[in-house]
Amino acid sequence: MMPFHIVGIWVRGLISLAIPIAAVALLVRWYEDSSRSDERAVIVRTEAPPDGEARTVVREERKLTDRRDSQGPRAFHFEPGWNRATAELAAALALLTWAIAGVRIAAGVTTLLSAVGSVSGTGSGASSSRAEVRGPKWLSDRGPIEAEEPRPEAPRSLRTGQVHCLRRPDGTELRVETYGPDDAPPIVLTHGWGANSDEWYYQKRYLAGRFRLIVWDLAGLGWSSQPANRDFSLEKMAADLEAVLGLAGGRPAVLVGHSIGGMILLTYSRLFASELGRRVAGLGIVHSSYKDPIQTVPMAGFYRMIRVPVIIPLLRLTIAFWPLVMLMNWLSYANGSLLRSTRKQSFAGPGTREQAEFLAQLMAKARPDVLARGMFGMMAFDESATLPTIAIPTLVVIGDRDKTTAPEAGHHIADRVPGAHRVVLSPARHLGLFEYHGQFDQILAEFAASCIAATSATSAVTT
Repeated sequence: MMPFHIVGIWVRGLISLAIPIAAVALLVRWYEDSSRSDERAVIVRTEAPPDGEARTVVREERKLTDRRDSQGPRAFHFEPGWNRATAELAAALALLTWAIAGVRIAAGVTTLLSAVGSVSGTGSGASSSRAEVRGPKWLSDRGPIEAEEPRPEAPRSLRTGQVHCLRRPDGTELRVETYGPDDAPPIVLTHGWGANSDEWYYQKRYLAGRFRLIVWDLAGLGWSSQPANRDFSLEKMAADLEAVLGLAGGRPAVLVGHSIGGMILLTYSRLFASELGRRVAGLGIVHSSYKDPIQTVPMAGFYRMIRVPVIIPLLRLTIAFWPLVMLMNWLSYANGSLLRSTRKQSFAGPGTREQAEFLAQLMAKARPDVLARGMFGMMAFDESATLPTIAIPTLVVIGDRDKTTAPEAGHHIADRVPGAHRVVLSPARHLGLFEYHGQFDQILAEFAASCIAATSATSAVTT
């Protein structure tokens, strides 16, 4: 989640808030109309035109009277049939259903359609996915990785690893979990902004047997607490990463970061340059940027234009009224609009509804004030000068249709970091590592193994 997403959060949230408000207003109106008495008066009048026969005119008048104005308790009467009151009630119930269960209804319809398609033989069955690979010998010799995969398993919260709580000087308590054998090569995984370490579900499931996975919740997200000084700068997060790296036990580790995680890795490379090649064997920068994401988004010109008059005020409003924004986020999740935007912004290939819903839940759980403060931190980020100084193996993963960090940003990183290896997932957006988790895990495993083997060999020669 990037700073420019705050516009979508507020637009989507206000619309989601307006839906139940409109439903309640219609219910109140329906109740008011059903609590009025229907008085009828018959007027009889005789008219005698000068040139014709006298006529008797009968006219009926109807008047609605609020029963609160009459004596005695207020009565309620609902007249069945299709009339205005019935239309108001139907509209109110439809809006309420959409507001609180839209995502579930859509899930049921999707499941039904999938079942019908499977029975009739029109279902897609296995999904075709591929990863275009350009890089070192261990990748390029094999050519593009292509696979016919069955429907991916639905992700879920998986927190079964060994728990470590790291207390930081600023008061933050970081939640860290480790998976896999203690003596296996370590990989430290840093998730994207707005998510938490549950983002690494597939890696926990399929890489923990070969590696020692160290996953952590960034400060203020997941199970980690906020810093007392409300510092959400990239430098603070890089310092937290240095503390988490201590759990590798002094063995060279590969650091992997998605989105803001990749930005943290670049900041770490500047602040702790002496650790590169010693405690850090390699970097994996996944769907990330090298400077303020507003500068690298595909619609950068537009977002630069509204940065001061729109984005910054909305971020400040989010911090001030975060409980309201959190309510709007959960309403957006309940009515399905958050799921829809997650799929549109993050997926372009074989991603499933279950995957998108899982990620949408992670975003709904995140505190909006934490997100806003982290977005301010990203807006001050620029590690352009750091890229040429990184002298360890670096893997850059790019989504060819990424709408959050433009593919050009990933290519810029791969071009500036000496000897960087680039992987382009296609078609993929910001969650390509989720859609193509099978290929991503395979590439990451081979990259990590090669980095750690090279570092161990260098250490042995030096010794």
